[in-house]
Amino acid sequence: MIASKTWFEGCDYRAAVPAVVFVAPYFLPTTSRFIAAAATTPGVVLGLVSADPAQKIPNEVRPHLAAHYQVENALDPDQLHKAVTAIAGQLGGVDRILGPLEELQVPMAQVRVALSVDGVDVETARNFRDKDRMKKVLSAHGLPCARHRLVGSTDAAWEFINAIGLPVVAKPPSGSGTRNTFRLNEPGQVESWLRWSPPSMENPTLLEEFVTGDEHAFDCVFVKGQPVWWNISNYYPTPLQVMENAWIQWSVVLPRDISGPEYAQISEAGPAAITALGLQTGLVHMEWFRRPDGSIAISEAAVRPPGAQFSTLISYAHDFDLYRDWAKLMIYQEFDPPPRQYAVGAAYLRGQGKGQVVGISGLEKAQETAAGMVVEIKLPETGQSPTGHYEGEGYVIVRHPETARVEEAIRAIVANVKVALG
Repeated sequence: MIASKTWFEGCDYRAAVPAVVFVAPYFLPTTSRFIAAAATTPGVVLGLVSADPAQKIPNEVRPHLAAHYQVENALDPDQLHKAVTAIAGQLGGVDRILGPLEELQVPMAQVRVALSVDGVDVETARNFRDKDRMKKVLSAHGLPCARHRLVGSTDAAWEFINAIGLPVVAKPPSGSGTRNTFRLNEPGQVESWLRWSPPSMENPTLLEEFVTGDEHAFDCVFVKGQPVWWNISNYYPTPLQVMENAWIQWSVVLPRDISGPEYAQISEAGPAAITALGLQTGLVHMEWFRRPDGSIAISEAAVRPPGAQFSTLISYAHDFDLYRDWAKLMIYQEFDPPPRQYAVGAAYLRGQGKGQVVGISGLEKAQETAAGMVVEIKLPETGQSPTGHYEGEGYVIVRHPETARVEEAIRAIVANVKVALG
């Protein structure tokens, strides 16, 4: 581990301002935006822990940074403990430890407990990170979620599958998004999966009932144990369906009005689930399903800001900066965004074929419907390699006061804009 130069050495920060340590393994674009938000939060002195060297610290962050400590692995709680302790010595203590990545939540909680720093504790972090543990907590509180079992052997896998029937979903218990997630539809697929990746006690797999229906997101802010704000997003179609079908273009719509009866169940169950999992203050990204019969099932939740540009979408819907306000929430336990003013949608541009990006078509046709509504666009670049993810190689974000207009524009973009690989 390498301790890099400390800026503003010798200043007495502790007299008036909170000292915050931000943990960011690598300075990826979205992560850097969260770092910059924390660095420019009024009245804050910031220390930074990363695996990336000091030379890669974003330029917009550098002038506001008081200390940096480089580690080999930012997810290792021992290395993280040493880094935060070193920064605390330089800053005269640490009041907050934060980072937006799901994989960081348990290690950061372990360091908080060891150093008596306020924030999410280890038990709560594990409740969100371990999806088997999460579903056990939700079930114990009578909250709706898919039937599930953590299996550590082939026999245990077949026992669960025979009990509930196919299809089932297989996923790692501490996964995020759709990484290493598979739908098993028939016995032959189960047998192939078991040969390729047999579960063991050392490396168990979470098996879940495959829930049919529409998938949505529920993002919720808690302050001192109380829900103070939430957002609902509609997925078209589910991310798993996108990953199973290379031709599908994923899209998301945030309706302007989320107070209707169609969202009443999740508006009650979502905060209840977060309370059961133990969160006091923070932002939770939850995914849930509405079954064909109208009932709902919570899929999973993470105590972190949402990915896939959702923080940007929410910012556009409320005409504020969620990146900045998340930092303020985590540092000062304050959150008061303006009312929702717009419906917002994102169409994710996913390359078709094999190879690298060779061209984009259909932009002018889509513009006939989306004219005046596009607020942000990231087009794939020629020669770019595909991500292999449902987010694809680029995106288009639109907004309008009317939800129907946003839905129409998203449909036009998905139907017309094509990214060719070759």
